[in-house]
Amino acid sequence: MSQDKDAVDAITDQWFAVRPELDTAPMAVFGRIYRIAKAMGDAMEERYQRFGISRGEFDVVATLRRSGDPYTLSPRQLSATLMLTTGGMTGRLDKLEKAGLLCRKPDPHDRRGLQVTITDRGLALIDEAVTAGLEVQRAALTGLTDEEVAQLTGLLRKLLAGV
Repeated sequence: MSQDKDAVDAITDQWFAVRPELDTAPMAVFGRIYRIAKAMGDAMEERYQRFGISRGEFDVVATLRRSGDPYTLSPRQLSATLMLTTGGMTGRLDKLEKAGLLCRKPDPHDRRGLQVTITDRGLALIDEAVTAGLEVQRAALTGLTDEEVAQLTGLLRKLLAGV
């Protein structure tokens, strides 16, 4: 099956012209992954703006939602899950608390700790936002069959495990 050449093909073709001995297969893979990630990141950011949150803020509220009832985690657990510094997490928590999407309370099991809990407003918002985000992602996959999506998922899982 022949496919149209894309911008990444143009780059690898240019490298072949000046350095034909190079194996640019990794560049072809990761160049596309980077471009897909950028395009999808931008699309998701745009979609979440409708809900008054950024993609990073979505991640915080979604992590609380995914944790299950009572939708509570410590700032440290959130930071670890989202691979954020505590400073970066504090900024997000401040903004989300001010927006009424979560609240921070003292941890009853640790006098020095806090617990972050999603509010009813945050719960309603994240349930809508995750559905809207999945619509964007689903639309991006429309050119693939279900079998191809499953194959791609498996290959990306294998690639991620290797890095």
